[in-house]
Amino acid sequence: MTNKIMKNIDLATPLTLGTLVTYQTGQIVSRTLVQNRAVSLTLFAFDTGEEISSHESKGDAMVQLLDGKAKITIGTGEYFLTAGETVVMPAGMPHALLAVEPFKMLLTVIFPG
Repeated sequence: MTNKIMKNIDLATPLTLGTLVTYQTGQIVSRTLVQNRAVSLTLFAFDTGEEISSHESKGDAMVQLLDGKAKITIGTGEYFLTAGETVVMPAGMPHALLAVEPFKMLLTVIFPG
């Protein structure tokens, strides 16, 4: 079966998303599942203290925490998320992520059409 949309993931197979990325000391590990003009879908694993500094996205970005604990700054607000929680970082608004402890997330970005 050829698939031109999803990559780096088995198709028609039950999976646990958090097992598709592994923690690495002092690093942020990512695995892109979809990347096109409409959507980006990426799994991340952050080691404690690792961060993505403040930046903006052209699309709305939804973070779904799969494991661990993250501090997510959106504009002037700070949010502490744990496994199972989700937050949307609106397009054009500065946001940053920091690993309070190792965490894994699924990041979905929807770009304007």
